[in-house]
Amino acid sequence: MITARGGSKGIPDKNIKSFCGKPLIAWTIEEALKSKLVHRVIVSTDDKKIAKIARRYGAETPFVQLAELAQPSSKLEHVLKFAVDWLKKNEGYRSDYVAWLLPTNPLRSAEHIDGAIELAIGKKSDCVIAASELTASHNPYWVFELPAKRNFLTNAKGQTIHEMPHRRQLLPTYYTKNDIVFVINSRNLYAEKPTLWGKTQTLYPMSDFYDADINTPEEWILMENKFRRIKKGKIK
Repeated sequence: MITARGGSKGIPDKNIKSFCGKPLIAWTIEEALKSKLVHRVIVSTDDKKIAKIARRYGAETPFVQLAELAQPSSKLEHVLKFAVDWLKKNEGYRSDYVAWLLPTNPLRSAEHIDGAIELAIGKKSDCVIAASELTASHNPYWVFELPAKRNFLTNAKGQTIHEMPHRRQLLPTYYTKNDIVFVINSRNLYAEKPTLWGKTQTLYPMSDFYDADINTPEEWILMENKFRRIKKGKIK
């Protein structure tokens, strides 16, 4: 499932804007189609232009996303549940897992998608989240809060600057989600309180290179530079 609503404000028509020679969403569709474990590639959108381009590159658009589910504040569990319900009711199609992909990080490969799905099945996990290792400069032990009523610093772990580790080698490893792929057990969506994450979650660890997103023109340029490095074979 590739979710792509229209109406982006930071970058107009972001999902279909030309990115390294193709509409941004096309790169996600193509890698999903290469996957050995994805059975169907479906784009959930409220936008006719996005749907047309998605079909051109081989994705299905069997339904139109409801307007109330295409708002910035819409909960993604409701978006995915609508899609799963529609396919079950209208096509009799059922799937144990949903691989949810976001077009705004096109650095993924089919191998990433399959790796996350294999992990979900092998671990019997309710959810697998692709995540990038945080660099030392973004590690919680080296991230400070802006003091409001005090004249000394504390890090995100509540330590004073005197208590925190000062060598990179002493830092524990932390990860941040990178929107490369989420693999969600469909039953999560039918819990008493629908959720993406379920009761058990597993990380699909990746390098910090894949920690990227597109929300601004500056981020668009940075993403294109990273993408070209992948296509030139400089990043595996």
